[in-house]
Amino acid sequence: MLSFALAMIWLVAANVLGMLPSHDNHWRRAYALIAVGIPLVGYVTWQDGPWIGLLVLAAGASVLRWPLRYLLRWAKVRVRGSAE
Repeated sequence: MLSFALAMIWLVAANVLGMLPSHDNHWRRAYALIAVGIPLVGYVTWQDGPWIGLLVLAAGASVLRWPLRYLLRWAKVRVRGSAE
């Protein structure tokens, strides 16, 4: 349950950081949240099981939806570019 509590703290911190003004459209904060969040999702999955891990992954993806959208766009361009 420690991992789940840490994930909830991460979610609250991510929401608070998203409400604060930023000069770079929150990208530095997003990179830091991603760097902390990926191992945290692994820890939650290891300690609490895959279903809770997927739930935490979905919650993190909803908080970091813009970096995820840009990643998916970038991947789509790379896949389409290599297929032609």
